Amino acid sequence: MNAPALRTIGLGKSFALRRQQAATRITDGVLQACRSFWQPRDEQFWALRDVNLEIQPGEVVGLIGLNGAGKSTLLKLLSRILHPTTGRMELRGRVGSLLEVGTGFHPELTGRENIFLNGAVLGMSRAEIERKFDAIVDFSEVSAFLDLPVKRYSSGMTVRLAFAVAAHLEPEIMLVDEVLAVGDVRFQKKCLGRLQDLAQTSGRTIVLVSHNPASLSALCDRGLLLEHGQLTYDGSIQDALKRYQNDADALTAEWKGNSGDDDVRLCHAWVRPQDCGGSWDTAASLEIGATIKIQHPIDGLVFGFRLHSEFDAELVYSLFDDAETGVATTIPPGRLTQKWRVPANTLASGQYRIAFEVGVAFQRQIHQQPFGELQFRLDNFSGIGRRYPVRGVRGYESLLRPDWMTERIMEPLDP
Repeated sequence: MNAPALRTIGLGKSFALRRQQAATRITDGVLQACRSFWQPRDEQFWALRDVNLEIQPGEVVGLIGLNGAGKSTLLKLLSRILHPTTGRMELRGRVGSLLEVGTGFHPELTGRENIFLNGAVLGMSRAEIERKFDAIVDFSEVSAFLDLPVKRYSSGMTVRLAFAVAAHLEPEIMLVDEVLAVGDVRFQKKCLGRLQDLAQTSGRTIVLVSHNPASLSALCDRGLLLEHGQLTYDGSIQDALKRYQNDADALTAEWKGNSGDDDVRLCHAWVRPQDCGGSWDTAASLEIGATIKIQHPIDGLVFGFRLHSEFDAELVYSLFDDAETGVATTIPPGRLTQKWRVPANTLASGQYRIAFEVGVAFQRQIHQQPFGELQFRLDNFSGIGRRYPVRGVRGYESLLRPDWMTERIMEPLDP
């Protein structure tokens, strides 16, 4: 058996949580210095603990977990951005990483200069980089801005260039965090297609972090599930996704806060079952609602939500947008609550997520899911309205439960 492309043994990473308060007077500083001699040391937070895994050359592995589970920390360790607290890791071959937006790019250098810089970091000669240069620029779609400093790029432009560099400079191991979510949908699909080509034709080893089940299912055969810094599952990607999606901690059906700016603030968002005793039953109608606080008169308010399935299919895009009529109505200051009703027996069993959007027509989008996303799961507890599911080629139940009637008519063949 070939040596693994990537191996970790007892890998762990901790960070110090400093409890010391800022001193406001000289005497406070002296007292704190004295106390430090007998006070216990800073508390240690373990972002990762005792992670053992092997990934073979050519494998495409999905890394899954809730926010804070340790996914990004693991990729930073594998990229050698962070040093492990415990354990060790072995990587064979060049490592290309696409982590946070701008990681590995020098903001003062131009896009052109950063391409050569990243290639040099990977150990490539200038001649090798020049052979790939045109393909990188074409893929990134930033040729018009190539000689501008990267600090002038938008986050989407930076991601496009960073992905193009990572995907074309031929590292044997690619580590990709969820930065692709920054780009537009068309470019995301383009990137996923490139990753598929790399996995199928060149045998690259790819570790991919994503919250998009559809992308992970399409690209990966193997899934790793991280929970609270520990590797809790290593197996098929479908089983890993099921375990992740069934985690009750991942479901948040209500949010309260005060997120926004001087124009609009989102105060409350929720999804609630209205029937069946308040249970999350497919036979219950659902109320989706949100309250925003309008700070001053706004012309052309845009306010709505997107409903997605667990496999990232967009089922509903409901938007209050009076600018569509060509006449922008002025909304006065105050609290505006909007509610939407989903009829019973509309959605099939499964997990769903809702992202709210608030903005002003013809201007920047003020907020998009500032608190993450609402998530909920429906099951057919009561059996009310149960019908044979509509199944696709893979045997999955359809996303919707139409209240239809099937009629079968049998007639004899003509003699």
